[in-house]
Parts: sequence; structure tokens; C-alpha cells
Amino acid sequence: MMTFNVWRKVKQKLRRGRRPMWQLACFLLAAGLLSPTFGGVGSAAAGKNGPAAPRQEREETSRSVIATLSDMHAKVTVKLRRVYICGVESETIGSLSSADALRMMKLHPEWTAMLDEQGAVVMEQRIDDLSESCKRNAYFGLDKLGRLSLFDGAPKKEKVLRTFFQLDVNYMESSLPRERIDELVKGIRVTDKDAFNSVISTYSDYAVDRTEKVMKRTF
Repeated sequence: MMTFNVWRKVKQKLRRGRRPMWQLACFLLAAGLLSPTFGGVGSAAAGKNGPAAPRQEREETSRSVIATLSDMHAKVTVKLRRVYICGVESETIGSLSSADALRMMKLHPEWTAMLDEQGAVVMEQRIDDLSESCKRNAYFGLDKLGRLSLFDGAPKKEKVLRTFFQLDVNYMESSLPRERIDELVKGIRVTDKDAFNSVISTYSDYAVDRTEKVMKRTF
């Protein structure tokens, strides 16, 4: 019964005013509530993952940090930020000389760096995997607006970590068995990268802009 009520509320929100699905998608995008890319690093409800800057921007920032460190002759606090496809972990490495901080960056050319508000050097490592916290607690599900989202814990707790794309609930309802819809509403547990990518790939077929393209080709 709870699953049915959640699904009914999602459908009511999407049908409010009887607006076509493409108008709803445009509205959400304009309001900043819908990520324009599938599974990208941007998030409508970024939570602790946060929207990540484009790689080119991060690299430009890193060059600026290197230039700053090259002109310094003092110690600086260095932190390491590990950014996973799901989850972020941070630790303080310690107080290093600017020369040692530069050597660390040269040892890891794939890392990027920035200066935080306290003037500490934050080195960022990108990891193509789920963090340990996500492996323990991450669930895919529907948020209140009918978007595919990643949650910390079951979706009913409403702790959104990251939002991906708007789902066409009418198309899903006509194409999928009730069991699959109930599974998504209750939450799909993911414990590794393969499961994570599989869920995104499966439900991207029911994303609003993708179903619109199919309808345009049909007509």
C-alpha cells in the first residue's frame, strides 16, 4: 500500500495542470532541478557529493596552485579529497613545505588541486568506484518529483546524494511489470560499480528526453 501511495503521488505531481512531459522537463531544467546529462557529475540535489567542476577548469586551478606553491617558501596544510562515482572521502595529510607539496603533485600528475578558504592545498583524486560508505548504504530510487536518484539508505529516508534524470512514469508504467516499479520505489541496493552503472543504463531508457525522441521518430 505504501509503495502504491508513493507512486500515485509521483504521478500526481507530474500530471499537475495536465502539462505534457516535455514541458515539465523544460520547467525543471530551467529551475535547476534537472541535471542536463545522464549520470553526469552534476546533480540537482548534489548533497555531500557536490557538483564537480569540469576537468579543464580543475586543471587550470591546479596550474594556479602550482604557481602559488612555486613562489612560496613556507609550510602549507595539505589535504587529500577522494572523489568516487558515489561518495567523497577527505583526510588531512599534514603541514608540508611548499616544495614537498609540489613534489607530491608531481608524483601524482592525475590529481588536481585547489586552495580552500583557509589557504590549505586540497589535492583531489578521482576514483572510478563506489566509496566504502556507498557500498554499505547506497540505494537507487525515485525522489518526490519522479527523478532517478541515489540515496543514503532506503529512499523513504529521503537522504538524496545525487540526482540523475527525470523519469517518464507513464511510459514506465506501460512498459514495466509492477514488480519492477515497486522495486524502484522501495529502493534498489547497489554495492559495486557494475550494479551502479547497470541501474543507470537500464532506467535511462525511461528518461523523459529519451522517450520524447522516440515519440518524435514515431510520428
